[in-house]
Amino acid sequence: MSRTPIKQPDFLPMTRSEMDRLGWKELDILLVTGDAYVDHPSFGAPLLGRWLVSRGYRTGLVAQPRWNLEAGDPGEVAAMGRPRLFAGVTAGSLDSMLAHYTAFRKKRSDDAYTPGGQAGSRPNRAAIAYANLVRRAFPGIPVALGGIEASLRRVSHYDFWSQSLRRSILFDAKATVVLYGMAEHSILALAEALDRLSGEGGDLADALARIPGAVHARKAGDLPEGLSPQAVLELPSHEAMLADPGLLLKASLLSERHVHQNRQVAVQVSGDRMAVLTPPGQGLDGAALDALYALPFSKEPHPSYRQPIPAADMIRGSLNIHRGCAGGCSFCTLALHQGRAIRSRSRASVLAEAVRLVDVQGFTGSISDVGGPSANMWGARCTGDMEACLRASCLTPKICRHFKADQGGFVDLLAEIARLPGVRHVRVASGWRMDLGLADKEALARMIRDFTGGQAKVAPEHTDARVLRLMRKPPFAVFEEFVALFQRESGRAGKEQYVVPYLMSAFPGCTVESMRQMAAWFAGRGWKPNQIQCFIPLPGTAAAAMFFAGTDLEGNPLPVATSDAERLCQHAVLGAEPKRPHARKDSPERKPAGRPAGVRGRGKDATARPAAGRPRKRQ
Repeated sequence: MSRTPIKQPDFLPMTRSEMDRLGWKELDILLVTGDAYVDHPSFGAPLLGRWLVSRGYRTGLVAQPRWNLEAGDPGEVAAMGRPRLFAGVTAGSLDSMLAHYTAFRKKRSDDAYTPGGQAGSRPNRAAIAYANLVRRAFPGIPVALGGIEASLRRVSHYDFWSQSLRRSILFDAKATVVLYGMAEHSILALAEALDRLSGEGGDLADALARIPGAVHARKAGDLPEGLSPQAVLELPSHEAMLADPGLLLKASLLSERHVHQNRQVAVQVSGDRMAVLTPPGQGLDGAALDALYALPFSKEPHPSYRQPIPAADMIRGSLNIHRGCAGGCSFCTLALHQGRAIRSRSRASVLAEAVRLVDVQGFTGSISDVGGPSANMWGARCTGDMEACLRASCLTPKICRHFKADQGGFVDLLAEIARLPGVRHVRVASGWRMDLGLADKEALARMIRDFTGGQAKVAPEHTDARVLRLMRKPPFAVFEEFVALFQRESGRAGKEQYVVPYLMSAFPGCTVESMRQMAAWFAGRGWKPNQIQCFIPLPGTAAAAMFFAGTDLEGNPLPVATSDAERLCQHAVLGAEPKRPHARKDSPERKPAGRPAGVRGRGKDATARPAAGRPRKRQ
């Protein structure tokens, strides 16, 4: 149903008085988020809110509402009144459990997405908690879950924090629908469908079955009409996976294929109900993606805040120029959420945003990052048939012949940005994909000499060949070749620059001995890494399935460090976490997870210093 676009407000309304100033008598859609409201396209709820307003839907936002309310208290969720169509709920830019706890069950003391950086402004399992708030405030209203927390829990998944297999969050939150992935198309389709149903009537389940990237519930066996057997991808049932943990491996690989091939409806039975997942759709690309980023984001926190929001300061001078990651690393959520297909903004769109950035309050002349999930994938594309592709990664075990990337064009874009009036420095702070960079050494050399800003973030993750294969990472020799080229080109530029390598302990298949071998490599070159990520089995990933099943993806047994003591023993080999962790009263159900740290080292071959603090790209 086509609607007349609405004039974009300075900020999406968060109160009734702000609605009144806009002349809005009611909202069409309410968005509830676990982040503070920063009007920046790196924050999912504000981005979707402005997108909906541009399509004619009056959209308000409630940020970090109180959830521990007394009975009968509707709280901030009800402040702007019942929305006409639906409420959208997201835990925020980070999984709430990941935001709250370290890998060793220690409660975090800060939250970069909260005013003052204070922890505790969002609940554990925030998507479920906020959905409950919405239903309490507005009985019977459709509730759509989205964002990284809900997206990765869209089907049965291993939950590290409770050490259990949990069913789809759709059922636990009693939501109407889960919109997974980058949700611009799906949230607009939901708004249009509910708008149409409110005027014309019809069946909600049938409408949900036509929305891309959506998960809805039906009775077990009740498939949407018109589906051929070839159009249905059946995942192992929740009960079957409880009986046989190895089936989670099968489900995880099928889920990866479902997103990448983008052609089938996936189904999973849980008890007497069934989760139905429509294909993700093509996502925004080209002119549509450019139009989204051309919306008038202020890049500032909502004026009601009296304390700074650390994440807003971290991303103030950054430009996000593409979506998706072709790597398909088994522990990473990016390909599951954003897809492996790279969707890039045009050169003109990026330059236009850079021009606007110069006028943003607090801009210093330095653009801190021009990148995306992997900076040097801008403009990359697949020239093959993705619907028939069976690869788990476009880059490993070697770069696919169908994957084409114009890295020279990316460096040319950086140079154009650097020549804009008011811009003094342009840097690439996003992670670089080393194997892809080495495929175009001329472009990589230019990036090192001209746009590094002193640090190059790369992710060798490990030195052990078997572990790297399980991670779907390139051989460690790629890192060694990268370091040699980095040193040479930094010297040519007359700059003292640093490699910031990310490493991981306790990955499935990793042992104390393989950690010792990694430690020996660094010690032999005078490096002393002190910033290492202990593996966290994030929901939905193939690596989490390996952790749960205790096997590799082919079903062969693997050594897996599952206890705190085993994990800490590996983690401590490189000098991290010197003290034994202990259970705390503020721990979650069982085992909380952590966020990756940076790596520091100084030595003969290369040196590394801590990366500048900033939030990661959307997971």
